[in-house]
Amino acid sequence: MTFECKEFRKYNKDNERILDKAKGSAVENIQKEKEIKQKKGKKEDITFRVNKKGRHVVPLLDFLRCVVPPIYYPLMPYRFFGNTKIKGGAAIFVSNHFSIFDIIFPGVLTWDGVHYISKKENADVPVLGAVMRKVKSILANRDGSDVRVLLDSLKCLKNGDKIVIYPEGTRNKTNQPMMEFHHGAALMAIKAKAPIIPIVIYKKPRFFHVTHVIVGDPMELTEYYDKKLSEQELAEADNKIRNRMLELHRQHTEYLQSKKQKQ
Repeated sequence: MTFECKEFRKYNKDNERILDKAKGSAVENIQKEKEIKQKKGKKEDITFRVNKKGRHVVPLLDFLRCVVPPIYYPLMPYRFFGNTKIKGGAAIFVSNHFSIFDIIFPGVLTWDGVHYISKKENADVPVLGAVMRKVKSILANRDGSDVRVLLDSLKCLKNGDKIVIYPEGTRNKTNQPMMEFHHGAALMAIKAKAPIIPIVIYKKPRFFHVTHVIVGDPMELTEYYDKKLSEQELAEADNKIRNRMLELHRQHTEYLQSKKQKQ
């Protein structure tokens, strides 16, 4: 009887140890699962840090501004025309698009950080993808159907950041100065009440040829603020941006022709 009691007590203790170990493992697993969920749920802040002087700082972008233009300029020189006095605060740079080198022009117009809206496929390109994530680019579907792009853009603009968008959606390989625009730039500007700065690349950049880049005065679509807008009205607002950019292109053509006649 005594032997049976001792064995029974030993059996119970062994079971208790196994249960305690199982409980400990279960608690650890639950905690690990919670940590994983928290990490997955915690999204990196897309906005830029603001320093004491009010500048939106992106260290890697500042480094690239110092390194890339001195290498690029002797090979593919460029010259700005128009309003290049870019003020601080939120703004949307809207540019036409000929080549990958077009990203340089908005980047050197300001020392503030700028978010580039780019197609998601670029994030998978080695090196380029890492740089895009580091400078906090906003990744979009090519067809512009991603609502997250609009939400992230508005968050950045409300923080006082600047955004670069190429509304043609892809590089222009036609003989026209500008292709049709995808919708989106006007909606961002209206929702955030932010000015649009039109940038017109006059012709496709070529090696050892000076590229003319026209920077227009800021546009504010104030007539559309605080209104419930239809698809037609938003399309009209986007067309106003495109027409303004075409006008800047036409004016520069006239300027170059008049200059040539004087020579």
